[in-house]
Amino acid sequence: MAYDATTLPDVSGLTVGIIGGTGDQGRGLAYRFARAGQTVLIGSRTAERATQAAAEIAALPGVPDGALVSGGDNEDVARRSDVVIVAVPWEGHAATVAALAGPLTGKIVVDCVNPLGFDKQGPYARTVAEGSAVQQAAALLPESRVCAAFNHVSAPLLADPEIDRIDLDVLICTEDRELVGVVAALAARIPGMRGIYAGRLRNAHQIEAFTANLIAINKRYKAHAGIRVTDL
Repeated sequence: MAYDATTLPDVSGLTVGIIGGTGDQGRGLAYRFARAGQTVLIGSRTAERATQAAAEIAALPGVPDGALVSGGDNEDVARRSDVVIVAVPWEGHAATVAALAGPLTGKIVVDCVNPLGFDKQGPYARTVAEGSAVQQAAALLPESRVCAAFNHVSAPLLADPEIDRIDLDVLICTEDRELVGVVAALAARIPGMRGIYAGRLRNAHQIEAFTANLIAINKRYKAHAGIRVTDL
């Protein structure tokens, strides 16, 4: 069946929280969702830092006047959000997610963390005992609805106010097929993006690891490469 955006659910009323919302990826996603009119909560280890980031994002070009963008500590944001995007550095992934298991109970959790290492030869995929970052999150959050998505979105593109469209596909891995539509609809709030189901959680490690290839491509061609799936 061909991709049909008209079948996606209405997610405009959902509150999107971003754990790690003061980092490049989290901040960029927050900006794009705020531009779309989504209610956005910025999470950080300290509420003060998150509140400052939220104010800065709300003042950026393209964000509607009166946009609902606010900040809080990670636990507060996890409790107040309908959908929570985990965008923390890999080194702090397990500890951060585990600490939020309680407030994330019953929540949709979107993990976009890529377990990468860097050495003199460049970026490389790291081995994760659970198989992938999102599988680690799923193991730590047995009462949450977990998926992987937004792994390949360029932070510089997200943050650039001059860019209106970001033409790429967001690959979604999950055991919960109902989540595919919700996350795809969120992706579609960003002009040019599509959310595409890419298999169960066990297939997420290839997606996370492929980010190392994209970094190499970007370095070689001075680009901000993404992924577009053909024939859909």
